[in-house]
Amino acid sequence: MENKNIDPRILALCEKVTKKRPRTVIDHILEHGHVTTEELQEIYGYDHPPRAARDVREEGVPLETFPIDSNRTGRKIGAYRFADPAQIKQGRIGGRKAFSKAFKDALIERYGEIDTLTGQRVEARYLQIDHRIPYEVAGDGEYHEDSLEDYMLLDASSQRAKSWSCEHCRNWTELLDENTCRSCYWAHPENHTHVAMVEVRRLDLQWSGGEVSAYNRLAREAGEEGISLSALVKRKLEN
Repeated sequence: MENKNIDPRILALCEKVTKKRPRTVIDHILEHGHVTTEELQEIYGYDHPPRAARDVREEGVPLETFPIDSNRTGRKIGAYRFADPAQIKQGRIGGRKAFSKAFKDALIERYGEIDTLTGQRVEARYLQIDHRIPYEVAGDGEYHEDSLEDYMLLDASSQRAKSWSCEHCRNWTELLDENTCRSCYWAHPENHTHVAMVEVRRLDLQWSGGEVSAYNRLAREAGEEGISLSALVKRKLEN
């Protein structure tokens, strides 16, 4: 694929990407016009191709996903190519901004060594900074290190749970509406009206230290009754 057929706005963004994984994806698309999930796995060893594509999008380069026949199996597989340059969003150009240690210290001073979702104490070294509104929806945009309220502290488990839910939300894949995210549990667990656009209310509970024995008793009781632990806890709260 000749670069002259690629919109110059896309090319300008591609030239700024230096990180290895997104650079690899971009170079393949520049040469061949697209890259398949199969190629990302078999040629480059990326076991999770959507993560590699996401790296490119996080650098500000818009990609679209489309189906294509596998050269190996003949079955439909996913492929990625550059999308309409109109999808370029300010605040994403150049990828995510690195957070400074001083910024993390400021967040800990404000919120404490607490996982925002579970409310449990976590050592500072295990806490990670996360955008309340996902980067893929809002980019860094107006968010900067003076806006502590736009960020949250999560441990690795909470961050994985949030990422999985957000990535499967229609607001992430299609709508990209920041206000929808603002009222979501994953952005503001203390004041939400939905979880990934599903009208539910959610509360994460965690037992630690001397509380574990109480958890074990509940787990045994739930097992004996053949119901889930969450169903048992709800019933006890209702009573």
